[in-house]
Amino acid sequence: MSKKTITKVILLWVAWAIIVLGFQTVSAMRVSPSRPDNALFWTANETGSKSQEGKPYLLEPFLNKQVSWDAEYYLSIAVGSYEDLLMRRVPVPDGRLVSQNYAFFGFYPFVVRLVAIPLRVFGLSLIGTAALSGVLVSLLGTLAGMFALYELVKDELEESGAWRAVFYLLVFPTGFFLAQVYTEGLFIGLAFWALLFLQRRQWLWAGLLAVFTLWTRAVGVALIAAFAVDWVLSIKWKETLKPQLTREKWLMLVPILLPLAAFLGWRFSVYGRNFFAVEAGFFSRGTLVIGRSIWGWKDALKVFGTQNGQGKVVYALEIVTILLATASCFITLRKYPAISVFGLACIGIAVFSGVPQSMARYMLVVPSMYLVLARWGKNEVFDRAWTTASVLLMGLTAYLYTFDMWAG
Repeated sequence: MSKKTITKVILLWVAWAIIVLGFQTVSAMRVSPSRPDNALFWTANETGSKSQEGKPYLLEPFLNKQVSWDAEYYLSIAVGSYEDLLMRRVPVPDGRLVSQNYAFFGFYPFVVRLVAIPLRVFGLSLIGTAALSGVLVSLLGTLAGMFALYELVKDELEESGAWRAVFYLLVFPTGFFLAQVYTEGLFIGLAFWALLFLQRRQWLWAGLLAVFTLWTRAVGVALIAAFAVDWVLSIKWKETLKPQLTREKWLMLVPILLPLAAFLGWRFSVYGRNFFAVEAGFFSRGTLVIGRSIWGWKDALKVFGTQNGQGKVVYALEIVTILLATASCFITLRKYPAISVFGLACIGIAVFSGVPQSMARYMLVVPSMYLVLARWGKNEVFDRAWTTASVLLMGLTAYLYTFDMWAG
């Protein structure tokens, strides 16, 4: 990547960050939404005028517009710990009371805590310092993801197409999450670079980044599937196997075995056990719970037969983004099998998690989408139309998040 390109990407990133954060501030000064939000069956109870009372991590004034919903858990882990006494404890299937913090992975809060150390010089409160650190970590992760995405697609799409892919990532309807105290920015930075190192055949780096990706969000296990497919496809199965098992072939197992070992170590630790307990006992989520997921989607889609316009908008966006992400992965499957399998695994884990919500945010990490959109974006009409629709939808979702309304 040339210095000129690096400069362009950084300038776009800076401008985008200023615009998104500025929009959240200005929109909050101009108008307030009507409460509560009836988008989902449970959101009315969580979006009233006093719904944030008793949630200290969501009440800190500094960068409060960038802190909502799951952000309180990340801040709690970063400022306190998984056993933070300020956080709520919930009953789990085995009868214990366990902190809700365990439903969230620890690498993002760990990085937030590290970055917060030099930021103490500004004299902010502990929560305010952590919020500033969280936004910076998310933004820097996003910048890293932009560079990786650019490199992943530039050989096919050249500079203009790679530039479109990066831009479409930033303005995706839920792209504002990349600038909040959420894991999406860091996850994309780690996952996209792991895929790029795989593409470059730098096995050790791919494996190490896959470990940190997995420790950022559970869906990071999708990288193991992607790397395994890459290894399988590298073998000519119609030919004699033994001569093909060279040193390079064995090195290709590094990015599979490293994150697999990291996952198993976490899974059988207290963090893994409590993660699944809280996910099942409080958040009603599981791994590939297909039957329950199908029932959940059938129930959710009933909203289109009601007068609930808020719910219709939410689920229309969920369905469109799932369809776009899935179609994109199949379109890129032949040329980019590892990238496509990673995306399909991310989609499958999300769609069949048992609870049909937050899908538009979960689809944000699927790289095939930006590659396909960048291909289609060669058509100027599509480029302008998609950009207009995407930016307007991102503005809507960012506005809702700013006021602690449901945005995914």
